[in-house]
Amino acid sequence: MKMHWTTFASVVLLGSAVVASDALAQSTRVNYGRITAVRQVELQNEGAQAAGAMVGGLAGLATGSGQSGSNRALRTLGGAAVGGRVAGAAGRTTAFEYTVLVGGTNTIRIVTEKAGLRVRDCVSVETGQFNNIRLAADERCDAAAAAAAAASATVPPAAAAAADACAAATQQLLDAETDEEFDRAERRMRLLCD
Repeated sequence: MKMHWTTFASVVLLGSAVVASDALAQSTRVNYGRITAVRQVELQNEGAQAAGAMVGGLAGLATGSGQSGSNRALRTLGGAAVGGRVAGAAGRTTAFEYTVLVGGTNTIRIVTEKAGLRVRDCVSVETGQFNNIRLAADERCDAAAAAAAAASATVPPAAAAAADACAAATQQLLDAETDEEFDRAERRMRLLCD
């Protein structure tokens, strides 16, 4: 009888995992767009710093065995400080923040350690429980832009004029060559497209 309960529990756990993975797959959304800005950022792993402080403190405590209580306390504090700083420095990584223009009107910002993507690249941005950015075929971005254009074909004239202004601002952003031009174009795009 014990064997049957174990088998039953295994089947229930496996079924739960399949249902959870199906729910995860259904909640992921994919958008296609072009990268309009790339910025290098530095990420700090706070968990590494805390773990380093703990390990350093334990090492300091161990080196103070057989010493007075105040000596052990000072060694523990010193070890924690050194361990936290060493692990904090080791826990820093370089990442990239990509700004992606989706559908000609919305921007998505995503931070990843993935390097090599450039301004004007067509990418797919996956959002959900996990976020990801991947290089995509130019046809995907062209199809997304065409779908956005088709949706705007049935709008009133005032809305069409606003959309045209937004499209012009977006093109100005894509054509920017200096940081100053980019900043000005991005502000204009946010003003006209939001």
